[in-house]
Amino acid sequence: MNAKWRMLVVQLTRRLWFRSALYGLAGVLTALLGAVARRWIPDDIASQIGVSAVGNILGILASSMLAVTTFSLSTMVASYTAASSNATPRVATLLIENASAQSALASFIGVFLFSIVGLIALSTGIYGNSGRLVLFVATIVMIIMVVVTLLRWIDQLSRLGRVTETIDRVEKAARDAMRKMAQKPRFGAAPYQSPPTDAIPFESRDIGYIAYIDVARLQDLAEKEEMRVWVEVTAGSFVAPGRPIARFNRTVDEDLAKRIDSAFVINDTRNFDQDPRFGLVVLTEIAVRALSPAINDPGTAIDVLGTATRLLCRWAQARQEAEPEEVEYDRVFVPELDDREYFEDVFSPLGRDSASLLEVAIRLQKSLATLGQLGYPPYREAAAQQAERALKFIAKSNTLESDQRMLQGIASWRSANG
Repeated sequence: MNAKWRMLVVQLTRRLWFRSALYGLAGVLTALLGAVARRWIPDDIASQIGVSAVGNILGILASSMLAVTTFSLSTMVASYTAASSNATPRVATLLIENASAQSALASFIGVFLFSIVGLIALSTGIYGNSGRLVLFVATIVMIIMVVVTLLRWIDQLSRLGRVTETIDRVEKAARDAMRKMAQKPRFGAAPYQSPPTDAIPFESRDIGYIAYIDVARLQDLAEKEEMRVWVEVTAGSFVAPGRPIARFNRTVDEDLAKRIDSAFVINDTRNFDQDPRFGLVVLTEIAVRALSPAINDPGTAIDVLGTATRLLCRWAQARQEAEPEEVEYDRVFVPELDDREYFEDVFSPLGRDSASLLEVAIRLQKSLATLGQLGYPPYREAAAQQAERALKFIAKSNTLESDQRMLQGIASWRSANG
């Protein structure tokens, strides 16, 4: 299975209807279990459970689960809309793919289908006394599951769509992507080196963002065709016809070009899986919107700065503790993510938009001071450049000279110890 099909399967399993369909199928099979298992249960034990007792319970479950499912779905849609409006539209996909919310909704649908199928089967008389006992036990289990799910769902509904909850979910997605990237920044490929001057460029046939690079497939093609591959893009890069995404040390025919193209998954939008920068971009968008005159919420911007600082500190720690990456694919050369791009994603927009808000400007300078003095060499120059840039924006704003001197004092670490 090539990379595009794998990505399609992954995206399919994250759809809201997929989990609901699985739970619904499980509910139907559970309801029909009594018709199959009745042969192993003595009739004298099962005769104590009447049809009306089970039927009444199933009727209550069916009507209540339909109402709960409809209410939950409408609440989820309203919450996602609110999160997109108050935070950024880029978080909608992340919230929809939330496994906890999907499981809750899918559980209600599964119990609803279980109840409907159970009622239909009861009316046809396929259970018998023994089958009704199995159905009764399954119904009790379903009720317990619904109660537990409802209690957990109530707690989730109280937080769903809130900006703080949205920031936490984006942070988790970014942290997971950064952790995987820190362990294998080249995905097992050889360190990037400049290709020969006569290397043949391979241009993208689609327009969009690199979502996934199948390095293993590129290695397999390189071995079969006795060539070397220099990848020129990273996950999250925007590509279009005319921009080389790779280079080869030999010409590529049409058939080979199609196989190479299948190793690069290009989507219309960025995703969090192989693109740790995207999480920081989304966090920055939340902060920038919070700083807009329409919302005017500097507290959210300060929260985002703290979150971004925490993520970047963990990235530096993970990179310093990581073992040297083993080269599994020696014919493929992949560039590593430039740490300076993290600072451009977060601090360039916030340094510009926070110039007139002293409390945010202070937090930004303190965050840069923390990162710059972390002891991680790639951070120091990038943090110093962003601190200087932010100070220039502040100098052009209406900030008091005393406040400017205070901010310059916070940024004085740039001249200390080189």
